Amino acid sequence: MWEIYDHLITQIPENLIVEDCLVGQHWALVRSLTSGLAMTISESGCQHCSTNAGGITGMRVRRLAEEVKSWNFFNATLGVAAINSVLNTPQRVEEITGCSIADQQEGDAFEFFEELMRGKKVAVVGHFPGLSKFAGICELSILERNPQPGDFPDTACEDLLPRQDVVFITGVTMINKTLPRLLELSKGAFVVLVGPSTPLAPFLFDYGVDVLSGTVVVDDAVWRVAAEGGTRHIFDHGALRFNIKNSLVVGC
Repeated sequence: MWEIYDHLITQIPENLIVEDCLVGQHWALVRSLTSGLAMTISESGCQHCSTNAGGITGMRVRRLAEEVKSWNFFNATLGVAAINSVLNTPQRVEEITGCSIADQQEGDAFEFFEELMRGKKVAVVGHFPGLSKFAGICELSILERNPQPGDFPDTACEDLLPRQDVVFITGVTMINKTLPRLLELSKGAFVVLVGPSTPLAPFLFDYGVDVLSGTVVVDDAVWRVAAEGGTRHIFDHGALRFNIKNSLVVGC
């Protein structure tokens, strides 16, 4: 299951240093080439703290990136943020898509793919805000580790995902190590890997991902929002969402 993770780690140059780090209630940030985001999770039993605390700033980014393989999900969160501090940059988006940032549409992945979802069987792994408005246009199933009313538990993935037309998978699955299996189960579907934890790594297309819907931080105001406990407020303060499909940004 580690093939994807090892490939991500090899994308990180050996000589980069972590310049800063912040862990907020909802978001973690690591600064190197840019500011990398990941959703803060710490559900792995009693391991609710970073075992690297006090030594992260000044650490090699690649060393921190290796924590993406940790079963301490707090450490793994910082590993993903470190990876995204290298891969989720404006320059990289332009390189992947061949379009300047100014020419690209930015925004919510579910709104981008509303017409694709219409009349289809659609599963979303992770309970994203605002999904209820799409329930009327498709056969919508939401899978969630901490289910809300109407959600399926995430263990229902074994039954539900092979029967879907479209599957949205939260980038948090990179942290909790469920992504490889979820991609296997979704082979027959159009797959969107979505959310700020998503690395903009085109090699993921080779593993069954059709669209990378990730986030690029272009304003340090995001750090304050994270420090102050903000959630979706980051998208109003310099966190831009891009939807990259097979090396072409949607709408470019």
